[in-house]
Amino acid sequence: MEISPLALPFPALPAIAGVTPHVARARYKNWDRCDLTFVTLDEGTSVAGVLTNSKCPSPEVEWCRKALVLGRARALVVNAGNSNAFTGSRGRAAVEAIAARAASHLGCAPSDIFVSSTGVIGVPLPIDKAEAGLDAAFIAEPASWEAAAETIMTTDTFAKAAVTSAVVDGRTVNLVGIIKGSGMIAPDMATMLGFVFTDAAVDPVFLQRALADANTRSFSCITVDGDTSTSDTVLAFATGKAGNAPLTSEDDASADAFRAALADLCHQLALLVVRDGEGATKLIQIDVEGADSDRSAHRVALSIANSPLVKTAIAGEDANWGRVVMAVGKAGEPAERDKLAIRFGTTQVARDGLAVEGYDEAPVAAHLQGKEIEIGVDLGLGEGRATVWTCDLTHGYISINADYRS
Repeated sequence: MEISPLALPFPALPAIAGVTPHVARARYKNWDRCDLTFVTLDEGTSVAGVLTNSKCPSPEVEWCRKALVLGRARALVVNAGNSNAFTGSRGRAAVEAIAARAASHLGCAPSDIFVSSTGVIGVPLPIDKAEAGLDAAFIAEPASWEAAAETIMTTDTFAKAAVTSAVVDGRTVNLVGIIKGSGMIAPDMATMLGFVFTDAAVDPVFLQRALADANTRSFSCITVDGDTSTSDTVLAFATGKAGNAPLTSEDDASADAFRAALADLCHQLALLVVRDGEGATKLIQIDVEGADSDRSAHRVALSIANSPLVKTAIAGEDANWGRVVMAVGKAGEPAERDKLAIRFGTTQVARDGLAVEGYDEAPVAAHLQGKEIEIGVDLGLGEGRATVWTCDLTHGYISINADYRS
């Protein structure tokens, strides 16, 4: 598979004290690559997470949802090639077996083990392969962040990661994240598998609030194809090894700095997923303003971003702003035709419900020939605003998904 033309190079990531990645081959599919990531976490690690709102979640999602209540973690296990979703009691048994085996190895409770899976829906995860893969991971040498990111990939064309830092309690704390996602991407909390690791000391309740807020402005603002996965999971782990006084509330002196760093990291990771949208050739940013509320603006932006007609027009480098009007109108949110304004890049193409008379198409054409496209919409109704990111829709998306299981 060719690497996405929007791909970014893998960044240099620091080691995070208290976090050790390992990779192994469980052979969930007939491929010659590692497909199991096992990350050990030192005692005292806090955890938070956001999980899919799908009504058909995988047993891994259900397991993590229950384990998150306790707020502690000792390991993460991620399987690629098999999502283990819609697999009934056999799927639940597989998750329980994975957690039990990892817990026995580390001498902790199974509830301290977090499990995620990604791949084909409807095929039970083979317990024998899972256990053999874990046994191999237990004795494997520590892996690089890049190896860990590559191992969790499915239809991704490049490994994705991001890094940032913050000063907390007078100490520099590091945050790194790895993520996978390319198709079945539509935000209903988070839209892929993403894992954040930091050496900061953070109370799990505060970490949960910070992650939920970061998610609202990042993972929940991206879409590739309008389809929400059964397995979407984003987990954040904080080992406390930086030695700072633990962050416990928004009133702490360094709370804002940490929250800003986490939000920045999640934003970076979210855009990497869109850059690797299946078949994507263009990254599209959609800015909506002048809405009744931020929530309304978000829904209008998603209506535009999920429109196949808008996305194919951008793929064809056609400034068909009429399709944007269509997407605004179908969103089900307050809008008035004669107050609507639309721009491509910095060029206003429509205003007050009409095309801008005599607007110059040359800069619009030039903008659409680039790899990063901006569409702006002003509803002219209020102060609500939102930004959503998506990608174009090409023949490549069809090619990937028409034979996904073969």
